[in-house]
Amino acid sequence: MAIPCKNLIAGGWVDAAAAETFESINPARFQEVVAVVPRSRETDVDRAVGAARKALPGWRLTPAPRRGEILFRAAELLLQQKQTLGRLVTREMGKVLEEALGDVQEAIDMAYYMAGEGRRLSGETVPSELPDKDAKSVRVPVGVFAVITPWNFPVAIPGWKTFAALICGNTVVFKPSSFTSLCGERFARALQNAGLPPGVLNLVHGTGEDVGEHLVNHPGVDGVSFTGSWGVGHEVAQACARGHKAFTTEMGGKNAIIVLDDADLHLAVEGIVWGAFGTSGQRCTATSRLVVQEGIHDRLVARLREATAALKLGNGLDPGTQVGPLINETQLNRVLDYIRIGKEEGARLVLGGHRYSEGDCRLGYFVEPTMFVGVTPGMRIAREEIFGPVLSVIRVRDLDEAIQVVNDSDYGLSSAIYTRDVNATARAERDLDTGIVYINASTIGAEIQLPFGGTRRTGFGPREAGGRGGALDLYSKWKVIYRDFSGRLQRAQIDKGAIAAVTTGESG
Repeated sequence: MAIPCKNLIAGGWVDAAAAETFESINPARFQEVVAVVPRSRETDVDRAVGAARKALPGWRLTPAPRRGEILFRAAELLLQQKQTLGRLVTREMGKVLEEALGDVQEAIDMAYYMAGEGRRLSGETVPSELPDKDAKSVRVPVGVFAVITPWNFPVAIPGWKTFAALICGNTVVFKPSSFTSLCGERFARALQNAGLPPGVLNLVHGTGEDVGEHLVNHPGVDGVSFTGSWGVGHEVAQACARGHKAFTTEMGGKNAIIVLDDADLHLAVEGIVWGAFGTSGQRCTATSRLVVQEGIHDRLVARLREATAALKLGNGLDPGTQVGPLINETQLNRVLDYIRIGKEEGARLVLGGHRYSEGDCRLGYFVEPTMFVGVTPGMRIAREEIFGPVLSVIRVRDLDEAIQVVNDSDYGLSSAIYTRDVNATARAERDLDTGIVYINASTIGAEIQLPFGGTRRTGFGPREAGGRGGALDLYSKWKVIYRDFSGRLQRAQIDKGAIAAVTTGESG
């Protein structure tokens, strides 16, 4: 039975101003409606932003350790609900249950991590050049943040953004993907039940055109955190620049694994299959390109075909399923179009390439895990983000050519190399121009205690997640404070020479 969703505004679960709704469906069984969702409009966004602005002064002045205690309780609630929420992620987004539980766990991990930041949020205290004066920097909140999230990680990515925003003292208006609305609502309910004051977190359901665009351009919004496509993210960045808003945009990748001749072949195959076909390729860090040294190329391709052909497709709630559906019909057709393009470009299809419709899969949006060989770096399937279970294999002579191929991309999110040569790994980690580099591991699996993001079209603005250079640099701004307790006028840079003379006992 479909569950009705509501907006969260000023602490209350309310209907949208208009009576229009849309449906969220199960991509593994498209006749199953998971939720009925309000189609919100600008009026609903205005109410949510107004509530966030009203709540900002009180939340900003709440001591950061107290804010952290609320996030800790949210982590505990998400942990208690992990199984239920994981099954919902599978039903609404499609990923297999094991991965869905990992999605929820990532949000739990981030909640615990950011809760701890409530007792850190450190600035620095430094010596002043003048006597009887101290100097320090502190983090302060930016204000009201718009958090706009995608469907492929419907709990984890809201967790990345929202927990960091809240611990820094910001209030939030959250727009989940319209394809995973119920997951977004369940996430928001956990935070509300953890004790957030009314208006600190608000949720508005709807489409990008109806809600997202107005939210990004709203004069009451001080910052925007967006994850999604490059085209939309580019527009978000331009709008934020015009409005002098803080922002970050994470916009995908064309990630590559390098395999050299001396690699552990068994380990490499496992990593490639996981990176290319986990989540049906619907990760921004998914392995889309495989760059293989020529001496091992044929053996690796043969083993990959065997391992990939054995993958079981189906409903993610069914035991043994390894590959779930694509999110919707639009994405299904996009992936099939790219497979057609690959054939037309002259790449050789060695596995998959079709919609999968055996058994109950005929009721969902399934595409066979697909592999092309004979791909050249200039082909569209080697350059454009497909966001599906399609792997392009590129043959190279040596490490130098491999690095050149990997870096010759509009995106720079994640890369990996498999080799037993420690010197080769050192060169790879130095020369691969991606935000994340893996050594003898796949392109997916980033951990929350380090920054997440990439170069070029992958994103603009500060990185996501934790560590130095992570999300706290987006959700807080620096304030520098000088306190002079000398009781007299001291002029920095001008008076310090005279003061030095006085303190050493010299006279003119």
